[in-house]
Amino acid sequence: MGDVFRALADPTRRAILDVLQERDGQTLFELINRLVTRHGVSCSRQAVSQHLGVLEAAGLVCTRREGRYKFHHLDTTPLKAVTERWRIDP
Repeated sequence: MGDVFRALADPTRRAILDVLQERDGQTLFELINRLVTRHGVSCSRQAVSQHLGVLEAAGLVCTRREGRYKFHHLDTTPLKAVTERWRIDP
């Protein structure tokens, strides 16, 4: 669970998750374009790739390959463990 908090601590990684929430299954190129146009975040391709690696290690992003392209998907399963541990009453 510690990896999840570490992954969420960075604002760029949270922006990446926001972009994947808006439209799931994006390539690195699409993610970078959306980060710049919608969130004003400008990062190098390598920096975004490293952020994706941290998110993937935390279980918040999963990937699938299709030919030359690698698609990134949001996985909220680790967040469910957090909300189950510390319930939020309505």
